[in-house]
Amino acid sequence: AAKMPKVHLGMRTGETHRLEDLLYSLMLESHNDTAVAIAEHIDGSVEAFAERMNNKAEELGCRHTNFITPNGLDAEKKGKAHSTTAYDLALVASYAIKNEKFLQIIQARNYEFAELTKGRRFQLTNKNRFLDLMEGAIGIKTGFTGDAGYCFVGALQRDGKKFVSVVLGSGWPPNKNWKWKDTKILMTYGLTEYESKDMEKKFTYEPVRVRNGVKPVVKVCLEKREEDELVLLLSKEDEIMAKSEVKEEITAPVAAGQVVGYESYYVNGHVYKRYEIKTAESVELRTYFYCL
Repeated sequence: AAKMPKVHLGMRTGETHRLEDLLYSLMLESHNDTAVAIAEHIDGSVEAFAERMNNKAEELGCRHTNFITPNGLDAEKKGKAHSTTAYDLALVASYAIKNEKFLQIIQARNYEFAELTKGRRFQLTNKNRFLDLMEGAIGIKTGFTGDAGYCFVGALQRDGKKFVSVVLGSGWPPNKNWKWKDTKILMTYGLTEYESKDMEKKFTYEPVRVRNGVKPVVKVCLEKREEDELVLLLSKEDEIMAKSEVKEEITAPVAAGQVVGYESYYVNGHVYKRYEIKTAESVELRTYFYCL
């Protein structure tokens, strides 16, 4: 970690730091040595930590991301480059800003801490200018490499709306400020063109017929969902659709909680949420002995 190139904190071999302090170093000033120190602390090596990063990215739905370095420096391994996309970074950012500690760190303007063994002190200043460019700005992260150019992942919350934007390759030196201009354009577009819409549709569900059951029908119920789970920021161009599909008949025996259909919500033809429709009770098979 101590051998990483600038931009770096300036760690020295043998020093000891609090992990929380290093998170501020990582997010406020993009220190390359800090990223490696964190990776080695958590997983023992950069390679193992990169595997953890890739597993998490896949879990979040990132389909075009390949992490090799923990600090984003350009790299290649087995013929594949360290790479990602604006869409994938938006997924990661949307997940990250749900964490209150993460929000606290990325919005800090300054931070000071000391190394634990010899007390060497460090002062950090947040390099995110976007925090002062728009009302409601809450982050998130700048970046630059020779291959990627100037990059910025931003987040803004205003008027009950929350947006994440990503610009990659937003100019190369000396155009350091293009990323702020591009982000402001994207966020302004979001504020003016998107409104909250409730997609929820009140479907009614009749009991489902049961074949060969001791009862002719079984009651069904919809899987529970969180409040406002179907309230989305959508533009006029976005097409939303709700569809309910339930089996007309099922065969006994029927167990309580058996899935008999789905209530699905679509945005622009893609499934946004799908809820199971289940039996609310059990129905036994009508046998000879039952009839007897």
